[in-house]
Amino acid sequence: MQAKIRRAQLQKVPYMLVIGGKEQEAGAVAVRLRSGEDLGAMPLADFIARARGEIDARA
Repeated sequence: MQAKIRRAQLQKVPYMLVIGGKEQEAGAVAVRLRSGEDLGAMPLADFIARARGEIDARA
C-alpha cells in the first residue's frame, strides 16, 4: 500500500482515496492529499461536495 501511495504522490495525483473494510461498511473514503496530509475518513458525499467546491472555485 505504501508503494502505491508514494507512486501517486510522485505522479502528483491531487487526492488519494483509500477504501478498506471499515470505510466500505460505512460508505466512506479515507482521503489523503498529495502533500501527504491525511484528512481521515469522510462520507463519500462529503468528499464529492468538497471536490466540486474546489473545481468551481478554480473555474
